[in-house]
Amino acid sequence: MNCSSVMALRRQLSCSLFMLAAIFVFLSPQVFGVDNIANGANLPKLSKSSILSLFNLNGRSKFWNEKIMNADFEDIERPDTVSTKRALTNFTMAASLADYLKLTPVDSIYLPLPINFIFIGFDGKGNGGVKIGEEELTRWFTQIDHILEHTRVPQVGEALTPFYRQRADGEQRHHLPLISHVHYNYSVHAIEMGEMVTKVFERALKVFSRRDDIKDTGPDSKVQFQVDVDSISYLFSSLVHYLQLGTAYNIFILNPKRDALPGPYGYRQGLSGVELQFLKEDDGARFGVLNSKPVKSPHPLDMDKRSKPLYERHPMLRFAWTTADTVDMDHWVDVNLDALNVLEKSMEGKTASEIVIAKAKEIIHKDGSDIASALRRALRQEENAGLHPDCLVDTWVGNERWAFVDLTAGPFSWGPAVGGVGVRTELSLPSIDKLSESLSATTDEEAHEDLSNLVQDRFSVFEEVGSPHILDTLLAEIDIYEAFSERHCEGRRIKVALCDELEERLEDLKEELKSVEAAESEEVHKKKAAEALRRIERWNLFSDAHQMQPIRNYSVARDWFLANLGAVLWSSMKHVVTPSTADGAFHYYEKLHFQIYIITQERIKHKELIPLDIGLLKESLAGVAIPGQKVQYSVKTLALSEDAALSMAFSVSRRAAVVPVLLVNGTHRTSTRLYLDSLILQDQLHHFSGSASSGDGLFCAGQTTNDRSVLEVPIFWFIQEGEALLIDKHQVAKALPDMVVVVQSSQAAWASHLQCNRNPILWDLSRPLKDAVAAVAEHVAGLMPSHFTFSNAHENADQDWKWAVGSHPFSNMASGWHVSSFQSDAIARSYIVSTLDESIETMNEAIKRLVKEQTSKESFEAFRRQEHVLLNSYNTVVNLWKRIARNMEDLHLLDAARLLHLLEDATTRFMAATNATIAELHPILCTRQRKVVMGYEMYLAIGMILSAMLALLWLKPRHSKPKIN
Repeated sequence: MNCSSVMALRRQLSCSLFMLAAIFVFLSPQVFGVDNIANGANLPKLSKSSILSLFNLNGRSKFWNEKIMNADFEDIERPDTVSTKRALTNFTMAASLADYLKLTPVDSIYLPLPINFIFIGFDGKGNGGVKIGEEELTRWFTQIDHILEHTRVPQVGEALTPFYRQRADGEQRHHLPLISHVHYNYSVHAIEMGEMVTKVFERALKVFSRRDDIKDTGPDSKVQFQVDVDSISYLFSSLVHYLQLGTAYNIFILNPKRDALPGPYGYRQGLSGVELQFLKEDDGARFGVLNSKPVKSPHPLDMDKRSKPLYERHPMLRFAWTTADTVDMDHWVDVNLDALNVLEKSMEGKTASEIVIAKAKEIIHKDGSDIASALRRALRQEENAGLHPDCLVDTWVGNERWAFVDLTAGPFSWGPAVGGVGVRTELSLPSIDKLSESLSATTDEEAHEDLSNLVQDRFSVFEEVGSPHILDTLLAEIDIYEAFSERHCEGRRIKVALCDELEERLEDLKEELKSVEAAESEEVHKKKAAEALRRIERWNLFSDAHQMQPIRNYSVARDWFLANLGAVLWSSMKHVVTPSTADGAFHYYEKLHFQIYIITQERIKHKELIPLDIGLLKESLAGVAIPGQKVQYSVKTLALSEDAALSMAFSVSRRAAVVPVLLVNGTHRTSTRLYLDSLILQDQLHHFSGSASSGDGLFCAGQTTNDRSVLEVPIFWFIQEGEALLIDKHQVAKALPDMVVVVQSSQAAWASHLQCNRNPILWDLSRPLKDAVAAVAEHVAGLMPSHFTFSNAHENADQDWKWAVGSHPFSNMASGWHVSSFQSDAIARSYIVSTLDESIETMNEAIKRLVKEQTSKESFEAFRRQEHVLLNSYNTVVNLWKRIARNMEDLHLLDAARLLHLLEDATTRFMAATNATIAELHPILCTRQRKVVMGYEMYLAIGMILSAMLALLWLKPRHSKPKIN
């Protein structure tokens, strides 16, 4: 083969190699598995809506939507189960596993809550003749915030006055947000009761009222009356049952006529201070009450609950209005008026002292009376009886699901004696009387002065003109009368005398205008005179004030009144119906086990000698359990003198402090207080619990079981003789994360830092039952005093004392310790909200992990093996959320609480399924990462370089070696 043939062969081979390289480059992405489409690059995401958008309020459907609430959830099906090829395409196109499953983090869940505002005396027949109609109420009360977040109050160790530095309780427990994921969606319904219902309540005020001071012999108009709240409570309960409103929260707004009672009045449970003193000093009355026998006949108002459907409730409406027609209420009105007549006849001819004795007998023999035992001790003249009169109030929280505010009663004030926040003042409630004052007339002197100013201002323009036409003068006079009438005549119930004089002048003015119109004058003047006459006839300026529409000033006062009333009702929603809870998570247990440790200074041989009613304590603690929850007690008596560990813990935590005190009368003094430092006591009890001399341990602090069957609640009840002993300077009982501490001293009348109507509120330190129940409820469920709340604006704790009333442990204005239906519901709701928040947090964490996991063709088959388990666990959680919401709408809180264990398990399974799915995909993803992923341009460049190098090698001319012979 010669040289030229070799070179031609090389050229052919070079061309062939170049063509093979080009084909290789073209096919290289598929050969190396680099498929941009398969990796989902630069492709739009699927926009199909997720079912979880129900709970994610980003402009999409809401959880409380009526269609959603009345239909079952459709489980999230496996996407594209029909076509595996299509499923693979959608899987590789999705940005992440969460995107493929269409799962998004949950922002909030909305739980429906029904509430009724029931207006009595606002049909024009109550105090001040105020009439509020449907249109006006709708316009104002739809401005109430119907969506309220559940909030948690950060823990503070010391209490309630700015004189003392607040500190945390030593443990931050913010694993749940202070502003919860759970929001309450109130379905508000307003009901206006008619004139006959108002008359029933006005009659009840007369029957159940008596003088606050029975020794005051002054005229009725100058004395204060107290209305027995226990007796009038029967009316509220009866009305709620009659209207079939028992499965909703009900707030009554009362506006009875001022003359229902001859003087100012308020509501009180029990007896006044003067009445208690009378019973203690009068031996005949005292022994008569103590030796009395219970009356078996029921209270006349405690009748059978006859229900009659008044209206169809629409819980999904944001605001609805119902008027109770007189015909609908005839039966209820007649039955209750007859019962009130019976009660009134039974008191005819009785003196004030006899009525007080009858009331004391009723209190002692009433089942479940909070003050019966204290009254018996006081009448027996026992040492440290500790019975003090309750505060006179104009708002009240009943034992059932109702509360009321009386705008005619009062005004009153209560709260911290000095330096408090959100205290109740005499101006806290809207005043019907002030609204009526806007209709009263000014004095004659003020009216004449204002008229002179109007005349001077209006006629000053004629000074420049010179001699004005008579018609211009008459028109100016009309302008003056119009302005004066708007200020002093229109809409007034009491006319100014000058209005009558101007009315006569107006008649003369009409005659003068008619004469100008009839005279031979210019056409322009005739036209002006005719228009002025029509203007006067249209005004009717000085007609009867009762027939006039409210003027601008009255309209402003009315709007201000309605705005204040709306604020009061909003406050009732925030403090009474859905109060804030303490910071932390509180869970539902099937059984509460109260471990009561009664700790005295010296050993007491006989339990009967212990200054504590164990039976009453057990009865009170039973109220902390929601209906259907079991309760167990274990009582153990310990003595500091015999237990070294306990004695050391007590001694180390005992402190003394000098506290500045400003009394109600303005007097300043200092007070030396002995107290137990709760943090030190808690630490010492833990330190010595394992080495206590009383057995194998002092207590089981906060011991719980994994299945949430039993919650152990240790209660340390220290009984101290001698000087008063407190906790953290100002408290009698304190809830700690793993125990409750209570101190009992011998002082039965301790002046607290609170006041009511300028009188100090006295605490009975010898029987701190009320404070103990409140502390246990805070430990178990996070319930706090009624005046506490969380301010979203300040992002901190806040106080409002308007609704800190009622005979329950969370009110300082009354002596009762029974947990009401409002608080029992709040306890159950605390369990539900805590579990829902934890479920949402866990679900969001799982979904965020799925968001981080990318999809690929290689991981598709492995994902398909886990997909069914993942979706089933997810659907279970969603359906449990739905079932809980349904139960809460009808206030079936126990049924909702029993689902919480299932929700915890389902949420855990979803997290486990998420982790299992990710673990299944990771080996495949790691293997896939070993491949060298290069773009198309890189392969093309490498191919061209290789082709050029091969072509150079083949085309390079070869030098022939010289042949040497």
